[in-house]
Amino acid sequence: MTQPFRAVIFDLDGVLADSEPWWNEIDAQLLREYGAKYHGEYHENVLGVSFRLAVEFYKKKFGISAPTKELMRRRGEIATEFFAHRVGLFPNAKEVLNELRNIESPVRLGLATSSVSASARPFLDRHQLTGLFEVIVAGDEIERGKPEPDIYLRAAKKLGVAANECLVIEDSLSGIAAAKAAKMRVAAIPDRRFVDPRAYQKEADYLLNDLSEIPALVRRLSISD
Repeated sequence: MTQPFRAVIFDLDGVLADSEPWWNEIDAQLLREYGAKYHGEYHENVLGVSFRLAVEFYKKKFGISAPTKELMRRRGEIATEFFAHRVGLFPNAKEVLNELRNIESPVRLGLATSSVSASARPFLDRHQLTGLFEVIVAGDEIERGKPEPDIYLRAAKKLGVAANECLVIEDSLSGIAAAKAAKMRVAAIPDRRFVDPRAYQKEADYLLNDLSEIPALVRRLSISD
């Protein structure tokens, strides 16, 4: 018998927020301020990882000597502006969340994002998503970001749900690794504009095309025998 789900925990970037195209511009602006030219060539290297890991990667690649915390703060400021005015939702995002709240065996909804609170929370408010989640955990609220499991374990604890009763919705390999390290099952929605979905087949438990497939998956797997 498959353990039924009691909670679904969403990533934000690349899952609900169509933000991945904008991260190349965010990081290009950041790196330009530190004298480096960037055109998105390392997008897959920083996809879904914590701000700290992304910044440390860029520092090494571009030989930037500025403090990591300084770059993290500046990246957050730039991201906040982009999320406030430019980043939109994927189609059906709100409808899928509402459907999950109203299925026959309702599941609890959480959000766990590597983005900092200053960019994630106003974005959720702007799109009227905040009230659809019982729990929201942002990247600056934990010590170790993805691919470590901490953010998903924190979300599950705040939801009051065991890890093996959680389904995580992710778009990045680092996020999948974080969820699997937390002993959770993962449905991946790889953004085919940036990644090869074949790389996800062995990592995720379920491979989906888009958000609209989630309610049917949850219904099917939430029925205990």
